[in-house]
Amino acid sequence: MSTKPDKVGAVLVVGAGIAGIQASLDLAESGYYVYLVEKSPAIGGTMPMLDKTFPTNDCSMCILSPKLVDCGRHLNVNTITNAEVVDIQGEPGNFKVTVKQKARFVDPEKCTGCGSCAEECPVKVDDEFNQGLNKRKAIYKQYAQAYPNAYAIDASKCLKIKKPKACGKCLEVCQADAINHQMQDETKEIAVGSVILCPGFEKFDVSQLAYYGYGKLPNVLTSLEFERILSASGPFGGHLQRPSDGKEPQKIAWIQCVGSRNCRIEHGYCSSVCCMYAIKEAVIAKEHTHYPLDTAIFFMDMRTYGKDFEKYYDRARLENGVRFIRSRVFEVMEADDGSGNCRIRYSNEDGSIGYEDFDLVVLSLGLEPASEMVELAGKLGLELNKFNFCEPPALTGVATNKPGVFVAGAFSGPRDIPETVMQASAAAAASAADLASARGTMTKAKEYPAEKDVAGEIIRTGVFVCHCGINIGSVVNVPEVVEFAKTLPGVVFADEKMYACSQDTSAQIKEAIEQYGLNRVVVASCSPRTHEPMFQETLKEAGLNPNLFEMANIRDQCSWVHMNEPEKATAKAKDLVKMAVSKAALLEPIDGVTLDMNHDALVIGGGVSGMTSAINLSKQGYKVYLVEKAETLGGIANRLRFGMRGEDVPAFVSDLVAQVNADANIKIFTGAEITDVHGFVGNFETTLSSGEVIQHGVTIISTGAEEYKPTEYLYGQSDRVMTLLELEGLLAAKDSKVTGAKNVVFIQCVGSRDEERPYCSRICCTKSVKQALKVKEINPDANVFVLYRDIRTYGFFEEMYREARNKGVIFIRYTVDNKPVVESGAGGVKVTVTDHVLGVPVEINADVVGLAAAIVAAKDTNTKLSKFYKVPLNQEGFFLEAHMKLRPVDFGTDGVFMCGLAHGPKNLEENISQAKAAVGRACTVLAKDSISVEGKSAFVNKKKCAGCGECESVCPAKAVQVDPEEKVAVVNEALCKGCGACASSCRCGAINVKGCTNQQLVAMINAL
Repeated sequence: MSTKPDKVGAVLVVGAGIAGIQASLDLAESGYYVYLVEKSPAIGGTMPMLDKTFPTNDCSMCILSPKLVDCGRHLNVNTITNAEVVDIQGEPGNFKVTVKQKARFVDPEKCTGCGSCAEECPVKVDDEFNQGLNKRKAIYKQYAQAYPNAYAIDASKCLKIKKPKACGKCLEVCQADAINHQMQDETKEIAVGSVILCPGFEKFDVSQLAYYGYGKLPNVLTSLEFERILSASGPFGGHLQRPSDGKEPQKIAWIQCVGSRNCRIEHGYCSSVCCMYAIKEAVIAKEHTHYPLDTAIFFMDMRTYGKDFEKYYDRARLENGVRFIRSRVFEVMEADDGSGNCRIRYSNEDGSIGYEDFDLVVLSLGLEPASEMVELAGKLGLELNKFNFCEPPALTGVATNKPGVFVAGAFSGPRDIPETVMQASAAAAASAADLASARGTMTKAKEYPAEKDVAGEIIRTGVFVCHCGINIGSVVNVPEVVEFAKTLPGVVFADEKMYACSQDTSAQIKEAIEQYGLNRVVVASCSPRTHEPMFQETLKEAGLNPNLFEMANIRDQCSWVHMNEPEKATAKAKDLVKMAVSKAALLEPIDGVTLDMNHDALVIGGGVSGMTSAINLSKQGYKVYLVEKAETLGGIANRLRFGMRGEDVPAFVSDLVAQVNADANIKIFTGAEITDVHGFVGNFETTLSSGEVIQHGVTIISTGAEEYKPTEYLYGQSDRVMTLLELEGLLAAKDSKVTGAKNVVFIQCVGSRDEERPYCSRICCTKSVKQALKVKEINPDANVFVLYRDIRTYGFFEEMYREARNKGVIFIRYTVDNKPVVESGAGGVKVTVTDHVLGVPVEINADVVGLAAAIVAAKDTNTKLSKFYKVPLNQEGFFLEAHMKLRPVDFGTDGVFMCGLAHGPKNLEENISQAKAAVGRACTVLAKDSISVEGKSAFVNKKKCAGCGECESVCPAKAVQVDPEEKVAVVNEALCKGCGACASSCRCGAINVKGCTNQQLVAMINAL
């Protein structure tokens, strides 16, 4: 007789932006039921409002849509929209949550999303999603790809709700009988084991700062308003124009730090993302014009500290022609020429006053905590920081002061999308660790209809061509492509879709499969890299083998590369569709391979990230092998003494080591390295230098990084010049070299942001400011100088920068072409730097010089592991994630994950979050009883095979071997990645790849 678990195997996720969606999907795939509560009528949060995302310039909706669909179709995610959490009672493992769901007045189960109701509705109101730049109806869908794919009624604007006899036109046209004006609000009680808070943020209310002219000058916009102008789904269809008069702007300015770094309004923090999104908007705006667009960014410090952000900044300056004006803006006023233009008055670094006129001014708004969550936090007893963000306690990553309640995303502090996604996965892992005993107790298993046998059937292909807003539709004549598709052999149905990746299109594809008896499906849209699995899942739900699907990429390979050639682009789109249809006709069902799942995990690297991952995995009940090449655990953290918020790092690391050593689920290998790897997700076999062989299901790479050893500034020649890590040791020991120092100089960007390492090492500015304050604490009379290019104390670290200035630390900016000079001097070293305000050289006789040395990749280790696990590195030697925005800890290789400094520079707190995030993602694999391999593997025609072994030598996955007895090649389907290297090298034509055979490729070529 089974007993009820002490803990509830369900989690409440509050907020359905990208953080809530990611946390929900991770938990649902890891064996937990999820209640996803969202206050608006649709999930997605802010991300659907964005046009492109930095630094990859991916279309925001294109990369988000598959997650919306996955979340919407997942059996173990219960999405509750139009709802708010009003109370949480109980204890970790057993919380009782009260949720108030406001009446939608439309039944989402019945609504088909056809839009007839909105067409007939007579009431127009400002569209909040489009930032009030256009109107929507009182009955509306938040955005085209929204989930649920159902309309909602704005009760405050609906005529019939206010006066029952006043209207009702929507009722007359709704054929689904989905509208009910008598719906009432509901209160629900939910039992969950843990809670994740990820309600996102609110934009700063710029009306508080009248000197920017917002609301008074019609051509001063907020950054989100500008995003909607750029967006293909926005009020102007992506056409760049001024909302005030429709004029195409010739000059646009961005003003940074609007509502950030402003102590007068108690917003002293940096909002972290504004610099990058302003650069992105300036770059993308140029792509939207057929004329040279002048773009200028007014800024104080350029904070491009994330992975590949500095490169994006450099390209904007050097290749895209974006102007960067280091300044302080005093006010924005109307130009005096009657044009409606805006005039910016500002001060340059030298104190001179400048004026410049622009057609449009965009205010880069800061991020604020969600106001309704501040109120809820008060009820729950959650501690908030001085800015009302739910900042996690030091070195916890995603915890709050209330056990069982976790936080992710911008509610914990301003952050970018990848960090938000990381925190979401980390919060999922932390929740799962608390509820491990209840895993799988509340989840449901998805059942698919029996797969249709299409063998011998006449080919019946359905073609769906996507507009993708204007991404495709503004260049390619989509209706013309659809009509062309109807003429192709085997095509019995063709249709156009505004967004093929939306929830309603998925339903329409299933309907078409049933109605027209389709046995092949072709979607002409964007990249199969991001969208193919989603469409294949749709086929499975319709009873077709998922490999009877083919995709034509008419965005990346057509509209984007032929933007100014619509006729040629349309012709090419037709060719691409024709090729896809020809290949589809030869597609055959492919059965995947199901294998047993090994539930053990290997963590490579025993620093803070590796140990954090191992501990969390163990708490979830999994056995962990922790491999560290050094003789001791701790990694580079063993050299740290002070955390960014004053934490005792040695005590923290010692505690982690003690936890790992005491954990029976964790087996530790020190002084060991990886020497060989075989296998695949669920069934890896890794050999150590000791000769021991480890069998495991997943791998987490957390190999850390190294400190750059400078060759400049007299490092190694004078004992007064040292790196920050070396200086930290002296500060902790209160060495006389620093306690007696009169002049201490910190030099930033040593080995970073140069030709060899064109990236920011992220933590150096904050580390230097922290140590500068420590010097002042030990020796208040010391003169402390920080020589910098941009101070990058992002987020709440800005408070530390302000404190340092208040305590007399002197900050002098230098330029990359006029770096400081360090020379030996009498009794010390002489540092010469040109003052950025006075423009004259300043000489400092320094007793100590601290160099903010770069964080560099452990290239030898990373290169070796890259080859073993078939995972990529970037140009600097750090591991390259599967997708910079939405898969920041995953690799393209299934079952392998990364975290910590191996991924790129970050501080200790961020390493801890990412370590838990890697566990969160790994557990989506470990929680499964078996692993399914797609089946698109190579296969051998033994009659043709000569047994030459060429295929074996070129196979990167080690999936092909020549059978020594039969003298023919044999493919291990589980190992095979379907890359085709073997097929292309086979001189006999004996080896092919399922789903991409020579016959299919020839058919595509012949179609041209």
